[in-house]
Amino acid sequence: MRYDYLIVGAGLFGAVFAQEMKKVGKTCMVIEKRNHIAGNIYTKEMKGIQVHQYGAHIFHTSDKEVWDYVNEYAEFNHYINCPVASYKDELYNMPFNMNTFSKMWNIKTPKQAKEKIAEQIAELGIAEPKNLEEQALSLVGTDIYQKLVKGYTEKQWGRDCTELPSFIIKRLPVRFTYDNNYFNDPYQGIPKGGYTQIVAKLLEDTPVKLNTSFEDYCKKNAATGTFETRDGKDAFDKVLYTGMIDEYFHYQLGELAYRSLRFETEVLDGEDNYQGNAVVNYTEREIPYTRIIEHKHFEFGTQPDTVITREYPQEWKKGDEPYYPVNDEVNGALYQKYEALAAEEKNVLFGGRLGQYKYYDMDKVIRAALTMAQSEL
Repeated sequence: MRYDYLIVGAGLFGAVFAQEMKKVGKTCMVIEKRNHIAGNIYTKEMKGIQVHQYGAHIFHTSDKEVWDYVNEYAEFNHYINCPVASYKDELYNMPFNMNTFSKMWNIKTPKQAKEKIAEQIAELGIAEPKNLEEQALSLVGTDIYQKLVKGYTEKQWGRDCTELPSFIIKRLPVRFTYDNNYFNDPYQGIPKGGYTQIVAKLLEDTPVKLNTSFEDYCKKNAATGTFETRDGKDAFDKVLYTGMIDEYFHYQLGELAYRSLRFETEVLDGEDNYQGNAVVNYTEREIPYTRIIEHKHFEFGTQPDTVITREYPQEWKKGDEPYYPVNDEVNGALYQKYEALAAEEKNVLFGGRLGQYKYYDMDKVIRAALTMAQSEL
């Protein structure tokens, strides 16, 4: 059979693109190297709880069109993200707000908090920050940096803050209100019944092959510039590639850097409430995980058991799952070279976090996929 598009990757970007193409009568085939659809937003039911298999995903957006779009495929609850930070024996509300400052300094008013932060910044006298540590200190002062930024950031990046460039932190949001809502977006929530159903509905009536890699499945016809399966049974006019752009080009210009994650999930039978919150961050570097997620709280669960996941950042190497692009100057320059190669590649589109080497929130993934689909049409 001949298809208009082969979509490599059954994540959110590829699924939205496939749905938009289907609406106008285009034909798509989707291949996915994992054994499930939905990419990193995949949720799986355990003990009646929707478990986020690849870390916490909280949908939030200011884009009304995207919010309406995603609500066509699932009913969302009113979950608001209010993480808690644990530092030694102390607990603080996130993001940095008056509840945080009141607990940290035993103060009450925004004026007192502003004065405290300004006093600490002035004492440091940092005119031109030379690294991430100096940049953070110049933004929020000593106490907030030491307790809530330093250890967490060093775990995320796998190196000392003094070794990280200052531009990684352009700002640290500080709120002088008693508001624990992490996001400012007017639309936020969690889909009732998890995220996998959304991608399943988007891919309805589109053939999907799991456990299938692009390299093993497909080859390019040098004469026509189109693609076909290695057995010659199917052909594709175009490819949408949502995998790693450097992998597509066989790393010919070198490897782009990524950060990876390891997840340790535990079922706690007979325990109905482990930590009282969906997300608790651990900001000490000595604790190897960055956070513990208790999944039932995303949907206000009342099950007699609970499921928790510890999240461990780690260096990425070939064979690991790449989660976060390392968008520093070196990798940015290397990506631009791959982007130039991609522009010359006939009949291939590159999309998503890995295909465009860019950190995307879920709403931005949907918007980017819709934009690409509109551009194609």
